[in-house]
Amino acid sequence: MGKYSDALEKGVPVYASGNQGNKEKEGGGVLQPSIAPSEQKKNISPTAVIPTRHHWDERLLLATEPDSSVIESFRRLRGTILHAHPAKRPRTILITSLVPNEGKGFVCANLGVALAEEMEHHALMVDCDFRRPNLAKLFGVSNQTGLVDYLQDNVELSLLIRQTGQHKLSLIPSGRTPHNPAELLTSTKITSFIDELTERYEDRIILFDSAPTVVASETSILAKRVDGVILVVRWGASSKELVKKFAETLGPEKIIGVVFNAYKESTVESVLYKNSSYDYHYNYK
Repeated sequence: MGKYSDALEKGVPVYASGNQGNKEKEGGGVLQPSIAPSEQKKNISPTAVIPTRHHWDERLLLATEPDSSVIESFRRLRGTILHAHPAKRPRTILITSLVPNEGKGFVCANLGVALAEEMEHHALMVDCDFRRPNLAKLFGVSNQTGLVDYLQDNVELSLLIRQTGQHKLSLIPSGRTPHNPAELLTSTKITSFIDELTERYEDRIILFDSAPTVVASETSILAKRVDGVILVVRWGASSKELVKKFAETLGPEKIIGVVFNAYKESTVESVLYKNSSYDYHYNYK
């Protein structure tokens, strides 16, 4: 982890993973539930189709198998979030990256599953990446309605929450791509949205998947409205200088940790995880 160890100071946790092929993708080939006729803008009702794990993207299924080293790694990250500072446990967490294709959506999905497994907690994921939404595809749910409908049309929040097929894990998709994503996510309405989520669902930890900071200026503003931030860095993609600049702009105290994705493990670690599809492991700083 020495390559980025001096990028973040003041004890910011740094994590690393060995996934060599989990770039976020446009498609995914997942089964898409049909939309009930009544589920239209300004007249939305919950879908009749209840997703199961059979609807999930194959990558997510493999990663969340009980004996997968991937999900075990995210359980360790869960432990850091829940127990590192019990008195100041974050309830709203932003997962983002510096550039596209660093795997932030995949990290958000796996962390959501890991948090939902914990006996005392529920997790709610919100897809704030209007430019390239990914969470709905990973969990095989419809993306026809979502956060956009709340921000643009004042649709009732409870009508936008979707089940995922994982007990105690729910999702608010992004919805159809708006023509003004930056304006929507920097408006006072998004602050009201976050406040309503935290007040209405007190038993849930809320994960926000946002667009990469390099292509979406609104992400930095959104990051300041949550309790903490997890930065996903694909090994060999984002430069040390970009990571350092992001930390300095946001403030190291706001960053829960950095997840290094596609980290190249040592020979010994390769042997230990040779039967795993993703070979995730974590290094703690």
